[in-house]
Amino acid sequence: MKCMLCESLSFTHICTNCQDTFLTPSIYKRKILNDVEVISFYKYKEIKELLHTKHTDLGFYIYSILAKNSMQKFASEFEFDSTVISIAIDDHIQSGYSHTAVLNKSLKSKCIKPKFNKLRANNRVSYSGKSKEFRLLNPREFQLNNFNDNEVILIDDIITTGSTLTQAIQTLKSNKKEVLFCLTLADASLK
Repeated sequence: MKCMLCESLSFTHICTNCQDTFLTPSIYKRKILNDVEVISFYKYKEIKELLHTKHTDLGFYIYSILAKNSMQKFASEFEFDSTVISIAIDDHIQSGYSHTAVLNKSLKSKCIKPKFNKLRANNRVSYSGKSKEFRLLNPREFQLNNFNDNEVILIDDIITTGSTLTQAIQTLKSNKKEVLFCLTLADASLK
């Protein structure tokens, strides 16, 4: 097959050279709810076209590559006093797979144990391209499926206004769970 970016022959959808050149992650941080840190690995504008594959057959492979280069690397270096769990925002299956579940699965390590099907949105409205006002007027209405662990890392693909993560954090806090921090692939607020 050919690399999507440079069109060289490749065994993967994006060749190793292009992954090294264009998909080397950086760390970007911001806080939401005044105290919860969100760590992102890319500027949205730099990987926008790749992120837009998420609801296609190709998206599974692209998200797997992005997860390997960012979240898996993060998890391998992450240290904590005990094992914590990670849960993805609304990891229901759409278009044959869940893009947030792919990200969450990549975090499996000695200190992080991914859990699935734990945080689901009852309101399936799409926030893509919508204003902060729209997002506030159409809350996700998250439902938490019970689990025993108390310390959580929350996972999503993109942070734009922070409203989805904020709603998820509030749901977890109301169920006596502590969100240590959030991880996203990309931050749309970065220029």
